[in-house]
Amino acid sequence: MNMGDYTEVNVKIPFGNKYLDAIFSVPDKILTHGVILTHGAGGDMNFSHLVSLVAYLASCGLLCLRFTCKGLNIAYRTKAYKTVVEYLKSSEEYKLSGVFLGGRSMGSRAAASVTRQISQDDNEDFILGLICLSYPLHRPKLQSKLRDEDLFFIKCPVLFVSGSEDEMCEKKILEGVASKMKTLKKIHWVEKANHGMAVKGRTADDIMMEISTQVFSWIKEIIEQEYN
Repeated sequence: MNMGDYTEVNVKIPFGNKYLDAIFSVPDKILTHGVILTHGAGGDMNFSHLVSLVAYLASCGLLCLRFTCKGLNIAYRTKAYKTVVEYLKSSEEYKLSGVFLGGRSMGSRAAASVTRQISQDDNEDFILGLICLSYPLHRPKLQSKLRDEDLFFIKCPVLFVSGSEDEMCEKKILEGVASKMKTLKKIHWVEKANHGMAVKGRTADDIMMEISTQVFSWIKEIIEQEYN
């Protein structure tokens, strides 16, 4: 595959009376689609997994926008995420026909909440898909209390990328939740990976290449269906 160049542009996105730090990764070719990504409960937009994924997706021609939102309150994180979606949608500079929302761990919960909120508007076709990296379906050892409330109301396609040994997303439980979701969904299991996507005997780069190629091929499939 021909990997192209891209440029990074730092931006500050107004949010209430402050700003969210964000970075656009802008491919050198004409843009039609974008991806928004954010981090988990710790870290920020420069968390290594996000940086690797963005580098791959931008090289493949997708506009990427990753942002930092510190805070452990899911409602606050969701509100910030929605602000970022609206910022990109109204951008004069990047006129996209659709975006994919994604995040890692808590960031994927915020992405799911925003996708649910926006997809309840019937005229909404800007969001084409949801990407959940290490979706935190439950707390470790607390499988009785699931964080699945948004997943059943999502109308666009959903991709879950989780480790088969993720202590916050037991395999059988996620498969059960996915089977009840009414939309198109796919789960890619990274064999023997934990919540942090670490696998004994494999390098982080190798694991991220597996994840990035899976995410891109899924996005590509959805974009191609959109035009058929």
